[in-house]
Amino acid sequence: MLTAVRCVLSKLVSPLWRTVVADVEDVFAGTTGMEDIRHLRGSVVSQLCLDYGMIDDAIYFTSAEVLGGVPLKEGDLVNCIAVRDSAQGGWKAVRVEKSADAWEDGGRTSLEADSVQLRPLIGTVTSLNGDGGYINQTTYFPRCSLWEGYEPMKGDWVQAKYYINSTQWTTQAQSVAPLRYCRLDQVRVTSMYGNNGVVEDSVFFSLDSLLLPSHYQPLPGDMVNLVMVESSQSLYCWRALCMAPCLQSMNLSATALPEAKLQNILENKGGLDITDYGQFGDLMIGEKRELVIWIQNKSSETHRLTCCDFSGWDSKEQFTLVSVKGSTSLRQKRQSLQENCSESENGSESSEKQVSDVKEVDKENGEVLNETVHFPGVRREEREVDIPPGERLSVAVACQAKSLGSCAELLLLHFSSFTIGRRLEVTVGSEEENLLQPSGPYSPSDARLVSTMPAHVITVSAPKDAPRLIKRRLPCFLPNYPVPQALRDCVEAQSDVLVVQPCLGELLSPSNIHARFSTLIWLEELHAEKELREFTIYGALLRKGAAYLHLEVLGLAEGRPSLNIGDRILLKKPQSNEVVMEYVGYVAEINDEDVSLRVNSDFQRSYLGEPLDVEFSYNRLTMRRCHNALEQTKQFGEILFPSRVTVQTPQWTGKWIDDPGQNKTMEVNEAQAMGNGQLSSISINMKSKATQTKDGTLPSKPIPSKGHFFNPVLNPPQREAVKRILSGECRPIPYVLFGPPGTGKTITLIEAILQSIPEVLRLYSKAGEDIRHASFHRIVVSTCSSAGLFYNTGLQVGHFTHLFLDEAGQATEPESLIPMSLVSERDGQIVLAGDPCQLGPVVKSKLAAAFGLGVSLLERLMANPLYSRQDWGYNPKLVTKLIYNYRSHEALLTLPSKLFYQGELYFKAPRAIVDSLCQWKTLPKKGFPLLLHGVRGTEMREGNNPSWFNPVEAVQVMLYCCQLAKKLYNPVNASDIGIIAPYKKQCEKIRVLLGKVGLSDVKVGSVEEFQGQEFLVIIMSTVRSNESVESDDLQSALGFLANPKRFNVAVTRPKALLLIVGNPHILVRDPCFRALLQYCFINGAYVGCDPPPCLRDIEIVAEEKA
Repeated sequence: MLTAVRCVLSKLVSPLWRTVVADVEDVFAGTTGMEDIRHLRGSVVSQLCLDYGMIDDAIYFTSAEVLGGVPLKEGDLVNCIAVRDSAQGGWKAVRVEKSADAWEDGGRTSLEADSVQLRPLIGTVTSLNGDGGYINQTTYFPRCSLWEGYEPMKGDWVQAKYYINSTQWTTQAQSVAPLRYCRLDQVRVTSMYGNNGVVEDSVFFSLDSLLLPSHYQPLPGDMVNLVMVESSQSLYCWRALCMAPCLQSMNLSATALPEAKLQNILENKGGLDITDYGQFGDLMIGEKRELVIWIQNKSSETHRLTCCDFSGWDSKEQFTLVSVKGSTSLRQKRQSLQENCSESENGSESSEKQVSDVKEVDKENGEVLNETVHFPGVRREEREVDIPPGERLSVAVACQAKSLGSCAELLLLHFSSFTIGRRLEVTVGSEEENLLQPSGPYSPSDARLVSTMPAHVITVSAPKDAPRLIKRRLPCFLPNYPVPQALRDCVEAQSDVLVVQPCLGELLSPSNIHARFSTLIWLEELHAEKELREFTIYGALLRKGAAYLHLEVLGLAEGRPSLNIGDRILLKKPQSNEVVMEYVGYVAEINDEDVSLRVNSDFQRSYLGEPLDVEFSYNRLTMRRCHNALEQTKQFGEILFPSRVTVQTPQWTGKWIDDPGQNKTMEVNEAQAMGNGQLSSISINMKSKATQTKDGTLPSKPIPSKGHFFNPVLNPPQREAVKRILSGECRPIPYVLFGPPGTGKTITLIEAILQSIPEVLRLYSKAGEDIRHASFHRIVVSTCSSAGLFYNTGLQVGHFTHLFLDEAGQATEPESLIPMSLVSERDGQIVLAGDPCQLGPVVKSKLAAAFGLGVSLLERLMANPLYSRQDWGYNPKLVTKLIYNYRSHEALLTLPSKLFYQGELYFKAPRAIVDSLCQWKTLPKKGFPLLLHGVRGTEMREGNNPSWFNPVEAVQVMLYCCQLAKKLYNPVNASDIGIIAPYKKQCEKIRVLLGKVGLSDVKVGSVEEFQGQEFLVIIMSTVRSNESVESDDLQSALGFLANPKRFNVAVTRPKALLLIVGNPHILVRDPCFRALLQYCFINGAYVGCDPPPCLRDIEIVAEEKA
């Protein structure tokens, strides 16, 4: 093994570390020579029969040779590769490709290149098995293709050379190597969990794929040298490929870990045999049950029990000692009990140590005593009891159900020279939990069989729009951009998309951006169409209204399906003789889950309530605008792929005046925010530095003179950003305003916009349907998609001098290009504001996401060397990072600042708000408004809905809401509480419980629904709780939780209090939640079930150091 490490290390320092990939073998090696192979372009299908045809009346082919199984017809233009039949002398095609559509980059894709030369592929390893794996879900690689010494792992970024398997029309890699790699020396192992660990809090490693010297096992604190490769492992971007200890810290024998000590404690010792049954079973909240643990002395010597207590795993202290009894007479036992009570009354022991008698000492081991115990027991009993050889001792333990879910505790029996432990377990339920049980067993819905096509379909359409008397509709010149049939066939056949669009495997560049993104947009559209088909309603009953037909669409409020005004809906009504009447309707109004449909007037009058099949249609408008934007930005190469900074003449040449009054106002406001929390009138009047103030509206104030700020309390980074935007020295390449949560990026953009207009501002907020009228205003506020309306007005490129794209990280790159295409590529000023560490665009097609559609333009630019962070920070001409957080309590800000923002965020929130719940009675640590409640519940699904829910967690969330919103003193307004759950079914169950307790105003939703918002209190339910899933499969065990961006958004929403309810034994598997668990545990903010061993180890190690 050490030889392998040395091999890798030597290759790293060698300039020839990357081996030269051998040329692909000639796939036509069996032919007599190159003169027997013909590569034809633009040939014509001259004859076509059932399963064969002729090209140019000279080349024979069958349907098996047609690329992607695309149906051909006579007259089609094709490209082909043909070989001469040595026996008959005729020509036969071995590859036939329909001549490229517009989406295939004008036919430049070559069949010859597919088969004769290898194509490049850059992507991530998405799955692995014993024999190989897949890159980007589509390209298979065998283990023999791996670069020497490279052991891949899911998430690794790789560069590969692949070819097309001509028999199966799939792609296979011939060589696979890491995309980027680096060496680190003299670095420290900072943490370990199971087989995984982290070096310097930044480099992930897994013992399953790590090359190590023989007899070496890394431990926290070790100094090591390593080679790392680029890899996406939760919040870590690098993975150690091989590791070797530094000479001065080489540990050839691993020391015993605290977890191993637990196994030793559970073993019998000294000839004692102790009951190993500690199951209390299922209890309802408030119930109590007893259990007897027997200690049998099978040795030849007397053992003395000196003390009984608990390890403290259960923070609610549900388990207590009831009695310790030996094998003596009943009279002696009663006397012993009376003495113990007398001692308790005399104060020699705690007043809580009241012990109940064990009435039947000779019960079988582990028998449960169901008699109710009326007084609480004790947590620790320090009384010496001898156990002679052959005798036995009973220890009665009681459990008072207090904490929902499953919980474990460790009973410690201390003898003279050793300690033996026994694990106790209980599962606690509640009446409310029973209300949320599955309505039926989960059975995944099978795709409904596609019915045979009716012989005849009669379509009756409705007018697309209601009569418009005043507002006119603009002409639409937007091309249709239909999905290419070859791509549709490929996706429906689940074939390899690289076969029909090889550029997806290449690194994104100006030359392939159009073809690549066009394909990805179509892949997302095909997925959306498939998703909508799954929402087809069979036998729907519509309600007849005065003007519309009304349809109830269950799940619409949750976006399942997603409908908008104007969407097209088909209503199908089967007739006799295989005739189907098809009525086209359009969505006119949406109210919760009630949809009003505008249909043909005759059908509206004649409808009598008969059942109809309802099919939803995908609205392609935004996708078409994205395609059009790609066409309009073909000259934006240097803007989208900047390689150098060219300083331009500043657009703003005035002098900024450092007004002492402004600075004084800012200092006073900051001092008050950090001090007594009393906000100044300026802050209350919306002159705030952060978003989501909810304190008022911008008052009408005189416009400041040139060189002064509209908002006088902007902090230094915000002012610097405004100055840089106005100067525009690096235009036209984008300027990035990097705004972590609560740092006020939107208020900074507003200041920059106001400063960009020198004269008195015109009104710009008006009825937004007249786009021609909007084009004459200086400032236009629009969504990315709606900006595409300006294509229809005849505006020239450069009409808008500035583009401010807020929350740029949430838009796909093609969506960002829609408004960008309206700005001049020569001197336009583009400002992208957002946070690449928060949630990116919503992309539902896994295939499109695998090839990069989920990476926003903002995130891609931030990875560019010009924009990326250096040791000294960011290039101030291109990036300004806002660092003052005006939202959250410092205890809530510390962890995300460390994990995602290099620990650079500063607390500036008003004390009056963020300290308002620091003394809440339920907090385990007052002054620290963070609580992680461990609940070992059960994850469930019901019916054919794949969404998970957890009844125990839902009940616990409801209880916390009641404690906050219904407390007697200063109750929290229900609208100030937000509940985040990653699954829609859990949100539904929580809403049911909240409705029963009168708290329907509490917002419940997914993380995506909370991005950009803030609440006084956030409660998070993590739902997943299947501890049997292998810990290495984070996606199976954690689902949506295994996403660092989603974690970052969730924990940065609250201002004053954050409560997390979840199973710590599941959460600890994810690096982000593991850091949160450790942070809570160290600060005394953990309550609930028994914590995972690694958290208990923290306490053990801390005690040993003390």
